[in-house]
Amino acid sequence: MHIGWHLSAAGGFMAMGRTALEAGADTFAFFTRNPRGGAAKPLDTADAAALMAFLSEHSFAPLVVHAPYTLNACSDKEGVRDFARQAFAEDLQRMEATPGQLYNFHPGSHMKQGVEEGIRMISEMLNATLFSEMTTTVLLETMAGKGSEVGSRFEELREIIDRVDLGDKLGVCFDTCHTYDAGYDIVNDLDGVLTEFDKIIGLGRLKAVHLNDSKNPFKSHKDRHETIGNGSLGMDAIRRVLNHPALRDLPFILETPHETVAEYAEEIKFVRALAQ
Repeated sequence: MHIGWHLSAAGGFMAMGRTALEAGADTFAFFTRNPRGGAAKPLDTADAAALMAFLSEHSFAPLVVHAPYTLNACSDKEGVRDFARQAFAEDLQRMEATPGQLYNFHPGSHMKQGVEEGIRMISEMLNATLFSEMTTTVLLETMAGKGSEVGSRFEELREIIDRVDLGDKLGVCFDTCHTYDAGYDIVNDLDGVLTEFDKIIGLGRLKAVHLNDSKNPFKSHKDRHETIGNGSLGMDAIRRVLNHPALRDLPFILETPHETVAEYAEEIKFVRALAQ
């Protein structure tokens, strides 16, 4: 299995790679820019090239890079939509400095405009920013359904994919907390949930897992992550996720509420033991 967590990009690409390796990770995530802000820092292409060599040398799985939370392609505010399109386009160009990775984003919140309008706007942004030569696979994340979030139902993600011209550039990141909070019972019927995913979206599009326990009960639509085994999913369900044949070879990214590298290193060790 491949597992990592969200690292700070402040020290550069190689710093993240070394930190991940020292903590026992063989993949990781980072935000392309401040997750609550806008501008991205200048791209160091030499540092990016060094990271690519490092990842190959140590047999890392693809990285699961994350778009900023402020990116909302289906906002009711034109300025927010404009930022989403600009940031998305910039990020996809910058991602080519580290070819072959995954770029994950939250589809967006329709702000009471309706799910169908939200899907239309998200698809429109993707059609305006994806390009045929890109090596990055863009991942739509499964969402918990809080507020007016788009993407809490598999059918919504499928409809976005179907409306995008370069649909072969799209995949899905399966967030365990979000999916459970959205009403898919991965605790008692993981096989059934994945069968439904396969029927609606296709398991071939499932490219990464955000591995999180949940602070809230089933179908709560709350999206509050918990450390592994200490939430409503529990140890046995997490173990089944890790060992499921449709999931076990994917990159797993922890988004659990830890603050230090040492804490994530311990959780990575714990998760690897669960997967045995």
